[in-house]
Amino acid sequence: MIATMVYKLTKDATVEELKAAGMDPYYVNHDKALFYENAAGVPWTATYIQAKGDPNADLYEDIAAEEKARATYQWLIDMTDDVDLQDGLKFLREREIIHSLRFREAVEILKDDRGKKKVF
Repeated sequence: MIATMVYKLTKDATVEELKAAGMDPYYVNHDKALFYENAAGVPWTATYIQAKGDPNADLYEDIAAEEKARATYQWLIDMTDDVDLQDGLKFLREREIIHSLRFREAVEILKDDRGKKKVF
């Protein structure tokens, strides 16, 4: 969804507008194509995906990722006065909150399950 928002915001921009927005290095490398990178220009990589194999550790990693995404969406909301863009970002922010809550519930289920005797 973020990529779609970026595309919609830049698809009709002129080269001069992109330069004025400080996006000329991006344009030189990618034209208006979607190229996933962070705000510092570091490209996305699968090394951002974490998995330990322990359900609790993995769920806490998921919770941290959801909270980081929630914070980022809030900062993006704070940076724009475009109401339509804010609405989309608010939806994404709320989705991250719900995901975080569901992961937290799953952690509690696992904690409760650990104390039970297993019979297979």
